[in-house]
Amino acid sequence: MTKYERPNDLLLLAGKVLTVIGQIGLAIGGLALTIAIPLFLFFGNEISAEIAEQGTTAIGPFPTFALLAFIVTVLFAMFLAFLFFGKLRAIISSVGEGDPFVPENAERLNIMAWLMLGIQFLLIPAAGFGLMLAKWADEMEHAEFTIDVGLDLTGILMVIVLFILARVFKHGAAMREDLEGTV
Repeated sequence: MTKYERPNDLLLLAGKVLTVIGQIGLAIGGLALTIAIPLFLFFGNEISAEIAEQGTTAIGPFPTFALLAFIVTVLFAMFLAFLFFGKLRAIISSVGEGDPFVPENAERLNIMAWLMLGIQFLLIPAAGFGLMLAKWADEMEHAEFTIDVGLDLTGILMVIVLFILARVFKHGAAMREDLEGTV
């Protein structure tokens, strides 16, 4: 093993570890949100009553629909991100095996692009529901709730890059097959 191969092995190991940690974090967060949904469905009125009891001004009922819609939207986005990390880990593994230019990786990159595009589209309703929650929270006396809404150019650029990389990998795999066929 040369000194140039060792950092790549550490980089691949770090990539694998980070994708596993990302998937574990998303799974834990998804489980917590899944548990939260029935809690808010069954105890939304109690939450409103508790907030009213704490001496805040009358601000209207707790926005259970907006909160549940926000949670469900975020839950779907987390699921797509979980799948994204799984595809990324598979690509990292194929690089570690020394065979990255295979048709499977081209397909994985294409799927990753679609997953990221789905996440970008889910950000739109999530922001809308978040704004509904922020408006309700702004009417409370001692509440601080902020939401940052805007166009995520980095995510859009990532979608484009992933689609382009999928084509590069597909072309590379086809060229390799052609080369192997001529030898």
